[in-house]
Amino acid sequence: MFFDIIDIGTLRGLGTALVLLAFTSVTLWAYSSKRQSAFAEAAQLPFADESKTAASRSNTP
Repeated sequence: MFFDIIDIGTLRGLGTALVLLAFTSVTLWAYSSKRQSAFAEAAQLPFADESKTAASRSNTP
């Protein structure tokens, strides 16, 4: 039977290797130079709704 060959330690090792592969893939994708312009644009999104000039603070309590 197939399950007689694989014990719990082997399954855990395969799971760890799979998670390491996924983490490495996502990290390489995130830091690739092809994604730099998209991430630079996304980094500016919080400031997109702000006006160009700062509001006066003289009327604040």
